[in-house]
Amino acid sequence: MCGIIGAVNFNDTALLHGEEMMSQQMQKMSYRGPDAQEQWAHPDQPVRMGHLRLSILDTRPEGNQPMHLDTPQGRLSMVFNGEVYNYIEIRERLSAITVDGHPKYTFKTTTDSEVILAAYAEWGADCISQFNGMFAIAIYNEKDRSLFLIRDRLGIKPLYYALTEDGIVFASEIKAVRPYLTETPILNMGQIQSYMLYGYGVGEKTCDEGILRLLPGHSLYLNADTKEINRYWAIARPRKGQNNSGLSYDEAVKKGLSLFEDALKLRLRADVDVGVFLSGGLDSSAVVATLHKLLEGKRQIKTFSVRYDTVSYGEGYDETKYADMVSEMFGTDHHTYTMTANDFAKYIPEYVSTMDEPVTEAAAISLHFVSEIAKKHATVVLSGEGSDEIFGGYDLYSYMQVLETLRRIATPSGAGIVKKIAQKVLPAGNKIRKYAELAALPFEERYRGISVYDQSYHDTLLTDAVRLADNDHNDFALSIMEETKGQDILSRMLEFDTRTWLVDDLLIKADRMSMGSSLELRVPFLDYRMVEFAASLPPEYKIRKGDYKSILKDMMTDLLPPDIIRRKKLGFPTPLSKMFQGPLKGYIQDTLLSGNLGVFFKHDAMLRICEEHFAGNQDHHRIIWQLIVLAEWLKQNHPEYL
Repeated sequence: MCGIIGAVNFNDTALLHGEEMMSQQMQKMSYRGPDAQEQWAHPDQPVRMGHLRLSILDTRPEGNQPMHLDTPQGRLSMVFNGEVYNYIEIRERLSAITVDGHPKYTFKTTTDSEVILAAYAEWGADCISQFNGMFAIAIYNEKDRSLFLIRDRLGIKPLYYALTEDGIVFASEIKAVRPYLTETPILNMGQIQSYMLYGYGVGEKTCDEGILRLLPGHSLYLNADTKEINRYWAIARPRKGQNNSGLSYDEAVKKGLSLFEDALKLRLRADVDVGVFLSGGLDSSAVVATLHKLLEGKRQIKTFSVRYDTVSYGEGYDETKYADMVSEMFGTDHHTYTMTANDFAKYIPEYVSTMDEPVTEAAAISLHFVSEIAKKHATVVLSGEGSDEIFGGYDLYSYMQVLETLRRIATPSGAGIVKKIAQKVLPAGNKIRKYAELAALPFEERYRGISVYDQSYHDTLLTDAVRLADNDHNDFALSIMEETKGQDILSRMLEFDTRTWLVDDLLIKADRMSMGSSLELRVPFLDYRMVEFAASLPPEYKIRKGDYKSILKDMMTDLLPPDIIRRKKLGFPTPLSKMFQGPLKGYIQDTLLSGNLGVFFKHDAMLRICEEHFAGNQDHHRIIWQLIVLAEWLKQNHPEYL
């Protein structure tokens, strides 16, 4: 796990900025690679690349990057962030290739980095199909003066870029790209609108005009004459009534467990200590239980949890009794951090800086503190991220299926009447009102994912500058809906959430908060084979008689007790509502009500929302937290708008 950065000009002009400039930008994300920070510049071509290393495999200096390989097709130079877990198997295939009776490839290290370079030399862009892992890769070819960028299938690792007048600049984080642009990028108001709708930005664009995300499962090839973006991977989901796996339910349970075990085996490959984030929920407990089975008692598992002070906030914000139960069952070396409101408030500015983009994810702050305690005992941690998005773990999925049934029964005009009544008698933020409004819409317009904010806030809170801004996020969302036509409704929702909520909220949170503590986070449920397997299954294998993630629960029947398998999902809960009424009330007043956010939000509406929440008349904690994050992000990155 590392950080990468690079700049290339394709028209033979010199790079505008040199070693000092790149060093400054690397320092902004120094936590991504505390073990080595190195640069390389081509002696005759305007190319410079930098790498920040967190040593996981072959920790010797020989494993540092940028890394180079001389080939008949030209000298290749690479910086790479992430892990290709099956590098040993790929290296064996490459080592078996001979030319005139001699090995074509020899390896000086035991890193996956060398293997990636050789794989690209041998198979070109097709090498991606060989890789099982999480990665953001940049390879420069000296001979044809081209740059090849690759992002992993699910978007576990980030990769941003901006096209310049003469070439391209790319990096693991936006804040390292921004200073390379000749002018400070203006705000993309359409992406601010996307943030207010989802709680994060979706699609290719970011809030900084001209700075783009390379989308998951995509590659970019660039030279002086060509720019090609290729989607190299897509999830194949069954049409309605189909079972692409061809397996019975019991066969699918058996195969799912086998795949999960193999995914864990690959993610144990490291030359440093490995631990597990343990909330006590099904997903993280499944990681611990299966890992214990694989290790056969040869090594004690290190586990890490976080909780909020129960004296102040009650038992609902403390899952540690379940984490303790799992720890005791499998004899783990368990460590727990107890958070306070003061911890939360003090970390907000750093949270926003480390996240790099505005993302409304309060649980990320809990993840920071558990990462800090984990770093004292391990360099790599495993988590249960992604299980809900592949196996159907959210109650919203059932709600949406019920709404679809009701919509088929009721006429569109009848659904519209229900919507109007709900809007008249129920306040903004009320769940019944929200679903009544959604019921009046067809599925393609109704479903916008797990993290969606009440439309009434947009109508009353946002200024016209944001509310009426041109945007691409609707086009991106509708394109996903168009691709999934003909599939069952659960598959369509899972596809949507995998390409929005998962990548742009959960995975960005996982990457930034773990890397902020110089910790590598691995997500075995998002092994692409697991994702493809889960996608191939019919919906009734995932949600059976209203029971979420049925297949995963049955995979764990012999490994975990019913108290863990059947317990309600929480996942690092955060007492935002209570904190905003108590210890953080003054912070909210200073940040939102005394600030200058008039370009984006109507002050009277913000004042009403805050006062209603302070008085306990309405629970507006989600929208208040969203406003706080954006206000802090603007302060740090675009103070000219305040």
